Amino acid sequence: MQTPTILVIEDDTAIRNGVVDILQYAGYQTIEAADGHQGMKAALECSYNLLLLDVVMPGPSGFDILEALRKKRPGQAVIMLTARGEERDRIHGLTHGADDYVVKPFSMKELLARVDAVLRRSCERVQNNQTVQLSHATIDFKHSKILFPSEEETHLSEKEAQLLQYFTQSENRIVSKAELLQHVWGLQPQHTETRTVDVHIMNLRQKLRDSQQQLITTARGKGYQFHPNAQL
Repeated sequence: MQTPTILVIEDDTAIRNGVVDILQYAGYQTIEAADGHQGMKAALECSYNLLLLDVVMPGPSGFDILEALRKKRPGQAVIMLTARGEERDRIHGLTHGADDYVVKPFSMKELLARVDAVLRRSCERVQNNQTVQLSHATIDFKHSKILFPSEEETHLSEKEAQLLQYFTQSENRIVSKAELLQHVWGLQPQHTETRTVDVHIMNLRQKLRDSQQQLITTARGKGYQFHPNAQL
């Protein structure tokens, strides 16, 4: 299992550095952003398992980022960080898709406990999402196969299933080959030269009957993009 990556969006430098340091000490990988503009870009484009999101900061607020995130990546795990303790803010965050809410000042021990709990729940959500419906087929991750309306089925190799599941968790977002190598194969892309990603993509397209490359598109020079609502 890959080490979870946590994105920290916080404009207070001291708080951000403290959170990042304790997360790295606890064994997590981290990405950080210092304001709402950087945060919005990172939240929508980076690959991570959990977002720690400040509410009030320059540029888009944490609530703005949360709203945009829910439209593009509805299953993303999020913990809100804020100095506000008002009940209406907690309710706003939780009703708009945040998994938890931590009011500043908070202890690092408390934060780590909440991070661990939300990551556990998000892993359970992924595991429970055993089927994904496409326009022309159903992906059955529990049995590693693709089911078609004609009752035909195509089996997936273990790595093909892992790759396809990663795509379903990153739908409509461009995913680079380097990201796939790191998160699906567990390889360090800067030290790896391989065509294994391209070969697996080719095999997946064939098994998904995506001959026109509408379901898995190629973003030249950037990577691949998965479109679950594509009409094949």
